[in-house]
Amino acid sequence: MIHEMGQIPVAPPEFKSGFIGLIGRPNVGKSTLMNQLVGQKVAITSAVAQTTRNRLRGILTTDQSQMIFVDTPGIHKPHHELAKVIVKNAQSTIDAVDVILFIVDASTPAGGGDRYIAELLQKSQVPVIAGLNKIDAATESQRDKNRKTYQDIIPKNWGEHLEFSAITGMGLEQLQQQLTAKLDYGPYYYPPDLVSDQPERLVMAELIREQILKYTREEIPHSVAIVIDRIEEQQDLTTIMATINVERSSQKRILIGKKGAMLKQIGTAARGEMQKIIAGKVYLELFVRVQSKWRESARQVAEFGYFQEN
Repeated sequence: MIHEMGQIPVAPPEFKSGFIGLIGRPNVGKSTLMNQLVGQKVAITSAVAQTTRNRLRGILTTDQSQMIFVDTPGIHKPHHELAKVIVKNAQSTIDAVDVILFIVDASTPAGGGDRYIAELLQKSQVPVIAGLNKIDAATESQRDKNRKTYQDIIPKNWGEHLEFSAITGMGLEQLQQQLTAKLDYGPYYYPPDLVSDQPERLVMAELIREQILKYTREEIPHSVAIVIDRIEEQQDLTTIMATINVERSSQKRILIGKKGAMLKQIGTAARGEMQKIIAGKVYLELFVRVQSKWRESARQVAEFGYFQEN
């Protein structure tokens, strides 16, 4: 599993290490970028905005450095209790990391959300690198126009911004070099072969939620919470029981689908993703339960694993 801890060696002389916060508004590609840099899926991705809920950590270790990427939920105006916890956790990351990578979407002009985050980051003492992602998703003339709008909101003391594509990998080598240069000399925080520090249950729940977002899209965007009820590991089989919590009976019907077809499709796809990181076969059983207005209840938000982090 990707969370298992091994031996932590002593770092060589002039080894650099530190925590890098990935900050930006929803859907700018933070999770995709972290997965690409780490070289393995550690965060779910979706075309639906605001898919990241927890602060996830991906770890990239090279001969020269160990970078721990903290993928935060997109900073946005919260409209319910769950969103308040999510945004608070993203904002608290700003002063808890060593370097911040402020990510924007180069395929669209700068908006109010980007400006708000840029102003928020200016108040921090943490070094910031501005990165224009999705350069593959716009023509050269579009990029030129959009670049000017971001140059207007990016402070000059942050230095030159970087441009890259988390999808194609274009520009990521230079980004990695710039991030390493900003880090101080330090130890290994994690074993070199580790790519994430996330607990097994969170990883499994997120893989299920990713498939729900993929197959139901706008019908059940953010009112779903996954609880892993049980994990049983045998020699060549891992059995996982999980409950999908939704807010309305109509959402439950959509998730189950005609004769259970939708739930079966989601389960098959999620099991396929789990197979990539679990040795042996996976048996996944999903249940759907209605929990009315759970996102508005601080108690239920916490019960479903969304805590305000320090």
